[in-house]
Amino acid sequence: MTGFWLLVAFVGAQRLTELIIAKKNERWMREQGGYERGAEHYKWIVMLHVMFFVSLATEVAVFGARPAFWWPLPFVVFLCAQFLRVSVLVAMGRYWNTKIMILPGAEVVAKGPFRYIRHPNYVTVTLEFLSLPLMFQAYYTALLFSALNALVLVGIRIPEEEKALREATDYGESTGQSRWFPRPRR
Repeated sequence: MTGFWLLVAFVGAQRLTELIIAKKNERWMREQGGYERGAEHYKWIVMLHVMFFVSLATEVAVFGARPAFWWPLPFVVFLCAQFLRVSVLVAMGRYWNTKIMILPGAEVVAKGPFRYIRHPNYVTVTLEFLSLPLMFQAYYTALLFSALNALVLVGIRIPEEEKALREATDYGESTGQSRWFPRPRR
């Protein structure tokens, strides 16, 4: 099970690094006149992510979930999610954050994965919530947290983010009406 703990340590270190980047970006955006929206639900997203790892570790360590013989398939999905995560961070640069940070008048990022899908960071999280548990046959964690993540993203986070972006940026004009796929820029 050393592989499991190494993978969890890798993802944990990645999350901590992301929080450091987000805090730095938040300071910069506030200095430029940016502000946060959706703060009331942010704690629930943090709790969801923490509990995901608690559930995964419990299902593997306590209940004995073990790597599936087909673990390379979800591992490849996990690696693709990591590639997507890095592309999102690079494309958004200083605008990337774990919070909904809005900079009034800013032009919406439309490069990298944002050329093809509006919310690639949420696709990344969704892929991770599925692939990590499936590598180790932690089916309860995969099902429960994929469902909870979908409820939070589709029911709360994405509508709140889109509303804030429409109010303060060129989001509506630059991306069209589709929630998932932006129209090409002219």
